[in-house]
Amino acid sequence: MQRAVNMVARLGLCLQALPSALGRPLSCTQTKIFGCDRVRLMESLVVGDIAELRPNQGTLSLFTNEAGGILDDLIVTNTSEGHLYVVSNAGCWDKDLALMQDKVRELQNMGSDVALEVVDNALLALQGPTAAQVLQAGVAEDLRKLPFMTSAVMEVFGVSGCRVTRCGYTGEDGVEISVPAAGAVCLATALLDNPEVKLAGLAARDSLRLEAGLCLYGNDIDEHTTPVEGSLSWTLGKRRRAAMDFPGAAVIVPQLKGEVQRKRVGLLCEGAPMRAHSPILSTEGTVIGTVTSGCPSPCLKKNVAMGYVPCEYSRPGTPLLVEVRRKQQMAVVSKMPFVPTNYYTLK
Repeated sequence: MQRAVNMVARLGLCLQALPSALGRPLSCTQTKIFGCDRVRLMESLVVGDIAELRPNQGTLSLFTNEAGGILDDLIVTNTSEGHLYVVSNAGCWDKDLALMQDKVRELQNMGSDVALEVVDNALLALQGPTAAQVLQAGVAEDLRKLPFMTSAVMEVFGVSGCRVTRCGYTGEDGVEISVPAAGAVCLATALLDNPEVKLAGLAARDSLRLEAGLCLYGNDIDEHTTPVEGSLSWTLGKRRRAAMDFPGAAVIVPQLKGEVQRKRVGLLCEGAPMRAHSPILSTEGTVIGTVTSGCPSPCLKKNVAMGYVPCEYSRPGTPLLVEVRRKQQMAVVSKMPFVPTNYYTLK
């Protein structure tokens, strides 16, 4: 049975269908955190300010370890139904679930009011410039009132109990729809009835997220990368920085003041496409870093990549070399996103 369907977009809309032999979505997993101490639990694991989230507002955050490394990236939404809705990477599911369950047990043993529930839903990601227009035909709610990183529960094309969140990992406007598994195929079929919606694979989403300068866990960030090194300092809540009460704060907070050795940067180059693990060199030919993600940009008609270099080489416009197929070619440090994002915000 199909358990996860993703839709990614370029000029229109695209739909990607992923069957799962594991009985859960391949791309993302979903969890609910209940209880009066749900915010306390989540803030003991992530770097973000969860307490400040308004009802039905979400934020991208990071699980971190005591060494400051990133265990996973995730989206946490403070729902109006009285629980936190968490979406994390399926590739990290086992360790993410164990991390949250261990903390739940720890707090429960201390008398805290907190509980965890795994959500057995599929996740559909409808992305693209006309995503809202396509979805609006199947919902009663006015999607113009649903800005980026907010969500609402609604019926979608006759499937009830769907949580629609205005987000996605493509840099485009769009939504992710948490849908009961029994209605996933029905909903996907209804969306595909629109001629603007097309099937697409992970490679299409990968090029979109790279053009948008978005990290892929396991490639661009991992447990040996801190948020500051990964150019993700913006995920650190101001209150959390001051309190230094998240895992790895003793390592991460000093780095905010410049005490960091390397940074994630964007790269542009002509010639052969840069790929993960390609060496990055100074113009003198010394290896100084490594590409973590790279591909030809369909929008720019250039090769884009991201990777890590020492801070002194991280300024946009810095000329570098990248070794591709045993040949050195010129590259330049570039600001990200490479292609402007199109997230929907209220005017």
